[in-house]
Amino acid sequence: MKILMIRRAEQFSPHSVENDRAILEAVALRLSQQGHAVTQVDEAALASVLAADTPDFIFSMARLPESLRLLGASGVRVVNTPQGVSQCARRQVQALMTSLHIPFPAGEGLHGYWLKRADAAAQTEADVVFASDSQALAEVEAAMRARGIRDYIISPHVEGDLVKFYGVPAAGFFRCFYPTDDGLSKFGLEYRNGQAHHYPFDAAHLQIKAEALAAAVGLEVYGGDCIVTADGNWFMIDFNDWPSFSRCREEAAEAIASLVN
Repeated sequence: MKILMIRRAEQFSPHSVENDRAILEAVALRLSQQGHAVTQVDEAALASVLAADTPDFIFSMARLPESLRLLGASGVRVVNTPQGVSQCARRQVQALMTSLHIPFPAGEGLHGYWLKRADAAAQTEADVVFASDSQALAEVEAAMRARGIRDYIISPHVEGDLVKFYGVPAAGFFRCFYPTDDGLSKFGLEYRNGQAHHYPFDAAHLQIKAEALAAAVGLEVYGGDCIVTADGNWFMIDFNDWPSFSRCREEAAEAIASLVN
């Protein structure tokens, strides 16, 4: 098969350009070893590549609106689908979480607040900001609006273990990791919750809910974050399309490559 692989525009990979490219390259290597004709291109080159030839299958990390439009009109099987990526904005994801009864932080910020851009994926450190109290929150809100961003979500900070999870449901792949165990970090925000205590929690329940959300959003490759509290409850705080899988890249690449059909 002719397989096209689209690298994510660098603006959507803050502090993660190399890691985002590494997972795509790992998938490409496996597909090439299976005998497929694999081409990797930057998201900016998508229009010219599709105009020149039509692939049989597309793996895409693209997020630009024009890229999603082109992919939607291509008539080719795409992972992740452009519709799924479009639905992955925080505002839409939170609405789906509500309908699926997936727990997420709500209420007063007794331990501070998080303000997160809701109209698109985070592109800079200023798109996800912690505020220690209501006065600080008002200041970061003003800063967000000054940048022209009017759509954002405010969530209370929850104390507990930060857990990152990754999934490729069709391949039976689901993994959880504690980022403070290995020190890997994008913005350094993981340490707001301190070193993980490894509180026991129902990871199988998290997987069920994460896969239900992935299906509702329309993602075949996904990742996210949750907070596990001392009593074993968990609250989902982030969900996104095609993460870098830095902690389990080789395993994830095998799972993602298996989606070709």
